[in-house]
Amino acid sequence: MTCTHHNPLHCVVPPYMLEKLASKGKSANAREKALKSLRVSRYFRSTRREAQDVFQAMGFRSIAGAAATAAPDRLIRKVYDAGGAEELPGKLVRGEGAKPTQDAAVDAVYDGAGSTDALYREEYGRNSIDDRGMEIIQTVHFGQAYQNAFWNGEQMVYGDGDGSVFGNFTSDIDVIGHELSHGVTQHEAGLVYEFQSGALNEHFSDVFGSLVKQRAANEDARTANWMMGENVIVGKKYALRSLKAPGTAYVNHPVLGTDPQPATMDDFQELPLWDDQGGVHINSGIPNHAFYLAAIELGGYAWKKAGLIWYRTLCDLLGENATFIRAAQATVQAARGEFGAGSLEEQAVTKAWKDVKVF
Repeated sequence: MTCTHHNPLHCVVPPYMLEKLASKGKSANAREKALKSLRVSRYFRSTRREAQDVFQAMGFRSIAGAAATAAPDRLIRKVYDAGGAEELPGKLVRGEGAKPTQDAAVDAVYDGAGSTDALYREEYGRNSIDDRGMEIIQTVHFGQAYQNAFWNGEQMVYGDGDGSVFGNFTSDIDVIGHELSHGVTQHEAGLVYEFQSGALNEHFSDVFGSLVKQRAANEDARTANWMMGENVIVGKKYALRSLKAPGTAYVNHPVLGTDPQPATMDDFQELPLWDDQGGVHINSGIPNHAFYLAAIELGGYAWKKAGLIWYRTLCDLLGENATFIRAAQATVQAARGEFGAGSLEEQAVTKAWKDVKVF
């Protein structure tokens, strides 16, 4: 199932971080760049919604679905260079099987898409983002110091950051995996991007983005650091999010302040729709932590058991308006289906959701 409404741009940097930079940036230039990044994201979000309305009226399930055709069961990557402009996709600079270029950003997203596809294809039997062989289209060097990366329903787009607060958005393999995983969610549960269903949308992207990184580095659950986007915020002690300890990814940053993510339902934030789509990047810390706890309890490579359970849940057991409690119930159901009633896997998943106080 693919969501045909409430499907705005999926950005890796939450709007509240850019808003802080826009108001507290150290220079007028830094503040203006943050404001422009917010404006660009809002523009693409509005045009995305308008296009969805048109395609829905024409009877198509999604923009990507309208153009999708049967494709070979193999990875096809295309990387484009926007050259600092804001037009997509840009100039094709590397296609599938082509040699590396002299551009680190181009080669990073090419390789990152390969690692993302390998996780889904080799571990879960998925044929690209839409499970129908969809080409993985990515554009680098988007805009002037654009401070974000996003999935727009058809392709990935990466900015170069301002170099002061935000670095290049192609530097983290988990950011690449995170954003491409929004496409997987789009073609499966289609989780509506607001409130708890939107937080779950972000959560699944964080989970699979983290698993892409762990698998590429051959890390098991206990050796992984469970940090997302460690190179996105300039400075070695900062990251975008932590699945291990939500609320600690960045602390007392001179501009961004402190990570607001809660780890349990005790600190769930009731927010209006205009504030981060109802807290989709904030409250995702709760299910993120539940996944981490389940993965640690199960041990070994997190993509083998916990990841499989979450993948089955996303593909088979969730509706587009799923809540945290529904997701918790569905993961327990998936664990039971994969490993048996009363299994250690079912017990670990149940305990994880109890520990974050969803159950």
